[in-house]
Amino acid sequence: MFNKNSKDGYSTPLEGIRQKTLIHGDKTLMAEFKLQKGSIVPQHSHPHEQTGYLVSGQVRFCVGSEEILCNPGDSWCIVGNKEHGAEALQDSVLVEVFSPVREDYLPR
Repeated sequence: MFNKNSKDGYSTPLEGIRQKTLIHGDKTLMAEFKLQKGSIVPQHSHPHEQTGYLVSGQVRFCVGSEEILCNPGDSWCIVGNKEHGAEALQDSVLVEVFSPVREDYLPR
């Protein structure tokens, strides 16, 4: 399966955050997130393993009790059911892969 780049398909799950599923298969789903400076992803957890890459900007992650500052080129893997959140310190673009597939991110 392939997906061509498009400016369409974004949703706004939280204020200042745009999310778009880029592609998915049976076991993984890849999504792009555009975070405006100052936007917050509140602490949460989910059963999906979450592997990501910061394309641009600067994001502070809080994973459990640890705070991590990420800059372009940095990557991460957050195990399933681990409490985590983030704050965009600059306008930022992230690409993340979830396994298993996040049903709530599937295109409608």
